[in-house]
Amino acid sequence: MDTQICVVQKIGKSRGLFFGDNPFAYSITVLICQLTLCMFFTGCLHNLLNPLGESAFISQIISGIILGPALIGSSDTFKATFFPVNSFYICDTFGYFGLMLFLFLVGVQTDLSLIWKCGKRSVIIGFCTFLVPLLLNFGFTEFLIQTLPLDSKLYKSIHWVASLQAINSFHVIFCLLADLNLLNSELGKLAMSASMISGTCSWLFISIAFTAKQTMGGKPTGTLAFLFVTIACLILFIVTVIRPIIMWMEKRTVDDGSISDSYVSIIFIMIMMSSLMGEILGQHFIFGPMILGIAIPDGPPLGSALIKRLDTFVSTILLPLYFVIGATRIDFKSIELRNVGIIGMLAVFSFSVKLISIMLPCVFSKIPMTDALCLGLILSTQGITEVILMERAMGLSFIDRQSYSILIILVVLFTGITSPIVKYLYKPFKSYMPYNKRTIQNLGPNTELRLLACIYYQDHTPSVINLLEASNPAPDSPICFYVVHLIDLANRAAARLEAHYLGRKIPLELSESERIVNAFRFYEQQNQGRVTIFSYTSISPFATMHEDVCKLALEKRVSMVIVPFHKLYIVGALDEETTALRAVNRSILKRAPCSIGIFVDRGTLGGQQAKSTDEQLYNIVVIFLGGADDREALSYASRMAKHPHVCLTVIRFVGPSNGIFSRDNERDSDIIEDVKLACAQNNNFVYQEEHVKNSVEVVDMIRKLENSFDLIIIGRHHDSSMSLLMGLTEWDDFPELGSIGDMLGSSDSTCGVSVLVVQQHSFVDDDPLNSPRTLVEQSYTAVDMPHEDLGKVHPVEGKFV
Repeated sequence: MDTQICVVQKIGKSRGLFFGDNPFAYSITVLICQLTLCMFFTGCLHNLLNPLGESAFISQIISGIILGPALIGSSDTFKATFFPVNSFYICDTFGYFGLMLFLFLVGVQTDLSLIWKCGKRSVIIGFCTFLVPLLLNFGFTEFLIQTLPLDSKLYKSIHWVASLQAINSFHVIFCLLADLNLLNSELGKLAMSASMISGTCSWLFISIAFTAKQTMGGKPTGTLAFLFVTIACLILFIVTVIRPIIMWMEKRTVDDGSISDSYVSIIFIMIMMSSLMGEILGQHFIFGPMILGIAIPDGPPLGSALIKRLDTFVSTILLPLYFVIGATRIDFKSIELRNVGIIGMLAVFSFSVKLISIMLPCVFSKIPMTDALCLGLILSTQGITEVILMERAMGLSFIDRQSYSILIILVVLFTGITSPIVKYLYKPFKSYMPYNKRTIQNLGPNTELRLLACIYYQDHTPSVINLLEASNPAPDSPICFYVVHLIDLANRAAARLEAHYLGRKIPLELSESERIVNAFRFYEQQNQGRVTIFSYTSISPFATMHEDVCKLALEKRVSMVIVPFHKLYIVGALDEETTALRAVNRSILKRAPCSIGIFVDRGTLGGQQAKSTDEQLYNIVVIFLGGADDREALSYASRMAKHPHVCLTVIRFVGPSNGIFSRDNERDSDIIEDVKLACAQNNNFVYQEEHVKNSVEVVDMIRKLENSFDLIIIGRHHDSSMSLLMGLTEWDDFPELGSIGDMLGSSDSTCGVSVLVVQQHSFVDDDPLNSPRTLVEQSYTAVDMPHEDLGKVHPVEGKFV
């Protein structure tokens, strides 16, 4: 029976200390202090634990325990000042309100279409995650009941304890993957799709179980079937009435991150009404807002605008208060070691069964053991949703307070251990190790060239097409060109890689991608037999955007990835956006399984200057100082030189001889001779050597050349001990461009033409027999398929559609 306490609430505003008032005797002052303390402790712990791989949930729940009666809250002075009994009602209300908005926002980020896109493997793993632990937990519970004497409270609670330990939630998996920056990884996508299945099953089971239990014990006015019908009607009303209204508002929302205040007000009314209807029907008050959130389309314009406006306020201010209030319900004094042991055994059994039931399907589908283990740990994680259900079960007297306290501690313990293990074990970049020499230099003279170009904005499209044309697609040396439009996740829950091919409708929210795809399709139609183009859209967070690029480069066996320089000379962008794009480029430079080209696009390639003559379209120069990157740049340019409308100039800088002749110098001379021999009959090819003494003469010579061409190609790295570059590295603003590239590509440069900075891939292991199979290769089977099938790979499962 609940205890009732009568307290005096001072709702008014304090006049201050100088008028003799005690500010902490007023509810508003106490609430502000509570919010401040929760934010402070949560922020400090998150900054401390996040580098270890701990999720935000761990920081929040530990903050609640610290401020609760177990630690600081045990002080009578602290409790009376900051958490008096008469403040709990208001504090509780704010915490629950933050929880409701948080789960609504998670629902907004949820892409429900993942359920329909799940492949057979995800469905099997999802059902195993839910069904096998649930059944075996009940069996093990019966074994414990028969073999161990249980006290009366634990005996009544143990079946519910077993049920709560078997369930999981998509919301928790999403938050964990986001904290670990694995949303866009292959493992993350598999975990997301599988958790959609298991999470849906868990919520259906727990809703039915809770409703059935209340029906049996509460003597409802209607039948159980009637209750389920009313709940179904609520869901149907949200889908058929509210969702069309939201879609109408979305069509009238500008895609610039803003949203009308009237629309926000309407959506808040919808949230409150859906929450109220859930409570009236006997469900948790978060039930309606979660369904409503899922009904709102994820991504821009409406979904992203809502997240942008509400997420920080809800996650950092209101939500921590809920965990503090939840921690006050943990009664450490009532916990008995014997019951801890019994529930602990059940928790370990449940966790082990769930881990094994996830790993077995993975192993049978030939996923590496390490990846299978990490997937099992991720899908076995519990978090805020399970805490809510445990609190609900305690409120309905399905479990006692002691069982609730033990369950919360076990959730923190298991989640706190598994997250760092996943962070340590799973390294997505290891799957990008190539098995062959993925460079242009190692291609035969008349073999197919595979290139992959990244596009951040549609304004890059003309210049990329001109670069593709200059690369000399020809019947005897065709080009297979992959273009990826990279879009920020924009507050969606599920990252995805969308393949575009003829006959497949491009979603309305990818209108910019459609324009890019159409431009490349038109170019392909004009160059039948010379070039084959496959288009993709990658929607992922900036932190993991490079993974889609590297994965495609690996499975499509491309020789070079071309990325636009983050400083946009054509498209205006915010500083924080260009900083994020720079991080993406640097990650690609570090992880890509092939050569890289950073394209500093100034719009001169194929521009008016090139079109002013009838003899040539592209005037290109290669600045050659020596080294692997310069050799790769020259190899790419030599293919361009075969184009009838390309004039290629190769300028080799020769410094003073120090009497040392290395193997690298011999390779430089060999490739120069090979290119000169191959272009001997080409009247548009010019080779010259410039003898220079130091870096000053190198800079002067480049300054004379920089505005005489449409495109300058240069290698990124050079020998740091080279006397010709002495002192140049000290002034680098953008190390990703190298010394010469930085001089030509920086915003304060006098160079007004486009620049391509090339990095040759340095491979580690050329022997495929010594390279481990990876999840990426097991999931995607498009590598060995003919070209007409390469664009038809399912973005999640790698299955052909």
